Amino acid sequence: MHKIAVIPGDGTGPEVIREGLKVLEAASGKFKFKYETKVFDFGGERYLKTGKVLDDADIEELKKYSAIFLGAIGHPGVKPGILETGILLKLRFSLDQYINLRPVKLYDDRFCPLKDKKPQDIDFVVVRENSEGLYKGMGEFKDKGGKDEVAIQVSYNTRKGVERCIRYAFEYCRKRNKKKKLTLCGKTNVLTYAWDLWERTFNEVAREYSDIATDYAHVDATTMWFVKNPEWFDVIVTDNMFGDIITDLGAMIQGGMGIAAGGNINPAGVSMFEPIGGSAPKYTGKNVINPLAAICAAGMMLENLGEVKAGKAVEDAVIKVATSKLKSLAAGKMGYSTQEVGDLVVGNL
Repeated sequence: MHKIAVIPGDGTGPEVIREGLKVLEAASGKFKFKYETKVFDFGGERYLKTGKVLDDADIEELKKYSAIFLGAIGHPGVKPGILETGILLKLRFSLDQYINLRPVKLYDDRFCPLKDKKPQDIDFVVVRENSEGLYKGMGEFKDKGGKDEVAIQVSYNTRKGVERCIRYAFEYCRKRNKKKKLTLCGKTNVLTYAWDLWERTFNEVAREYSDIATDYAHVDATTMWFVKNPEWFDVIVTDNMFGDIITDLGAMIQGGMGIAAGGNINPAGVSMFEPIGGSAPKYTGKNVINPLAAICAAGMMLENLGEVKAGKAVEDAVIKVATSKLKSLAAGKMGYSTQEVGDLVVGNL
């Protein structure tokens, strides 16, 4: 029995989660697995009413679940940073979800902004370190508000944190078994302390994986090659900040935020799966947001829970709907409502 904690969250989060749960129910009927869900109201509305984000008791409760299915966090009535730090980052750090896994896969070249690129050209995965780096929130002000003010933001990287991320990426690349090439994406020419550690660790671990080809690209070059030659990539491993940036570009070349799903992974604990597009408050309640990213996240969750055939079937159904039914992947332009797109995926499962 899979116990799934559901956090619909803010904005359009509840709408896309509803469709993801609809597909999850259909998949369980077809593939004969059992699950139960509990909905948690963490998000902007709760914060505005109670002043609470997440406390330690909430984290302990979530540790009892097999996985977390998240809609979106972000409310226009709450100052930016409060919910992101108090909910999203607290979840990732407290549950030690040290891998952010972002498949970048083009399903239909009609939705790709790059000229002459086909689905076979855009099919790679970014493994982003998810618990360290600049996102640790370490730093200080000196003479804040003064004319000589200094702001210091620390990128905190440990050998343990870097190595476990790199090792996960090598194992994932081997399991993926496509080009069997792992690219380290960094900035060794400027960020000489952090990226000295990353590069040394990468090269040392690589000696244990003679079947995996390796290479290196600066992060600025990586963004260039995403646009010019995305077919060069198989699996990419990088730090928290660079991973955050390049995966948004990855989402655009795969067709937009409406199709982009991600996982926050603790290989030995509770992982969390979500569409990466955010709460999109301007579309809230209009039944026009694309739910396919949330449905893909549900598919990733199933695969992570060991329901590999069900997860693959969900992705295949999404591909059928995207390639044969939708006019666009953008909100309000799909040719169908949010609910109808969810029904189409169920019909193709």
